Amino acid sequence: MAPTAVDGKILIGTNGGEYGIRGFVKAFDANDGHLMWTFNTIPENSVGVWATKDATGRDMHRDIAAEKDALAKNGDPYKTLGGGVWQNPSIDLATRRIYFVVGNPSPDLDGAIRPGDNLYTDSLVSLDLDTGKLACYFQYVAHDIWDLDAVSPTVLINSKDEHGKTVPAVLHAGKTGYIYVHDRKDCSLIRFSEPMVSQKDRWVLPTPTQPLDAKSARMFPGANGGVEWSPIATNPGLSLAYAINLEQEMTYTVASAPYPEGKLWLGGAFTNVPGGVQAGNVTAVDYDTGKIKWQVKTPQPMIGGILATAGGVVFAGESNGWFKAYDAKNGSILWKFQAGAGVNAPPSSYTVGGKQFVAVAAGGNVQVDSKRGNSIVAFTLD
Repeated sequence: MAPTAVDGKILIGTNGGEYGIRGFVKAFDANDGHLMWTFNTIPENSVGVWATKDATGRDMHRDIAAEKDALAKNGDPYKTLGGGVWQNPSIDLATRRIYFVVGNPSPDLDGAIRPGDNLYTDSLVSLDLDTGKLACYFQYVAHDIWDLDAVSPTVLINSKDEHGKTVPAVLHAGKTGYIYVHDRKDCSLIRFSEPMVSQKDRWVLPTPTQPLDAKSARMFPGANGGVEWSPIATNPGLSLAYAINLEQEMTYTVASAPYPEGKLWLGGAFTNVPGGVQAGNVTAVDYDTGKIKWQVKTPQPMIGGILATAGGVVFAGESNGWFKAYDAKNGSILWKFQAGAGVNAPPSSYTVGGKQFVAVAAGGNVQVDSKRGNSIVAFTLD
């Protein structure tokens, strides 16, 4: 996580959920660097409520009896359970609260050795800014064995609740392919969007395959998403959230392995299916209703981020090098530029001398294997 400076504090978290860490967020005094508080993203009692359904109400096919047996035999795995925090928190100074999401449990794919819900992995978490005490949380996927964790940063907006009343809310876009709308007060889920990607094989469990000590299954969406770490953007005037998505069919293999003392610990592997779906999309979601307003398909998976301007334009780049501007209301393409390498970074906007610019990096991306480059390109808006 990049550091966040707020109200005399420097907030910092750690990633590395694939290495058997115990994740945290810390606050340091901006003046002298002394540690003010620490919040461990994995509590000493990480078991939870033995949830059998995810945030959208779908059965995750957990073997609760087997998990309880493993817990009784081996104890709570909280010391090596992962829970990295990839992205900066959102900050509500009016209530002195921060909001962030916590990544995957460790090992990613082998749930047999980490029984329970694995709190607070795959969760929205809110803390008191001054003390670091837990205010509330909401877990999207309990006991995640698909690496569909929460990594895209939260965004604070005002949204209509289930009764039509406008309330302070917080958005998160998941690898699951949904945008989730929460009440800031208690982290409760107000609604989730229509799925932005196919859900046909989301909770498929592994099936026996060769070699006999491994298990494999086809996943869709794959472990990258939905929405990977890519930040979303919003247009409050239209009540729209904009997200870029990946659609990748993957083969999911589980292979149990003991804790490797600080080395990569996936508990298996996920790889793209040869000839399988490799695509993406740009999607606009009405966060007051959860309905998809518009969607534009792209020929490669989308990763990086998206920008919405007050002038009603949305910018996003693609792995094929195209950087495009869309109409915020209907998704029509207004303009495009070929950058010569994968545009897999969040665009940003700024002004100099009263003139507005939009800049983006074109460097490619190893995760979707787009063409590498080393350029930053800036444009003026007329």
